[in-house]
Amino acid sequence: MTALRVRRAGPGDRETVKRLISEAWGAPILVVHGVTYDAAELPALIAERDGEVAGLLTFHLDGDALEIVSLNAFTSGAGVGSALVEATRELAPARLWVVTTNDNLDALRFYQRRGFRIVAVTPDAVDAARAVKPSIPLVGEYGIPLRDEITLEIRL
Repeated sequence: MTALRVRRAGPGDRETVKRLISEAWGAPILVVHGVTYDAAELPALIAERDGEVAGLLTFHLDGDALEIVSLNAFTSGAGVGSALVEATRELAPARLWVVTTNDNLDALRFYQRRGFRIVAVTPDAVDAARAVKPSIPLVGEYGIPLRDEITLEIRL
């Protein structure tokens, strides 16, 4: 197995980003903390191994903060997610943050193990997002009702 390589997505990667986001999230549109993102239009980092896409991270840079909008590692436990998050640290001016949902125990564990702290919980935020993107399920991972958003951040 060759080393993992993380690079910025270029204009030629837009269709790949759109396809991967659609496969992972049900559509290229992501609704987070009341904001609707077209993931194919966001800046992205792509992790590659052996010429294949191993992971994808989309982000939004606003002032001194970089928000991770989506993170997908297509092989669990292989360091792909960690490499993508580490690469965002180099891009973020002062603050790196992410929003996940109350059911996403794997993400909560992942981010906290990398130094992120829970800074806010927004009850019923997923219900509001569902009004924009009806394909968001009522029940999420581990059979947990999908209701709330949890914001995590790390100060750099």
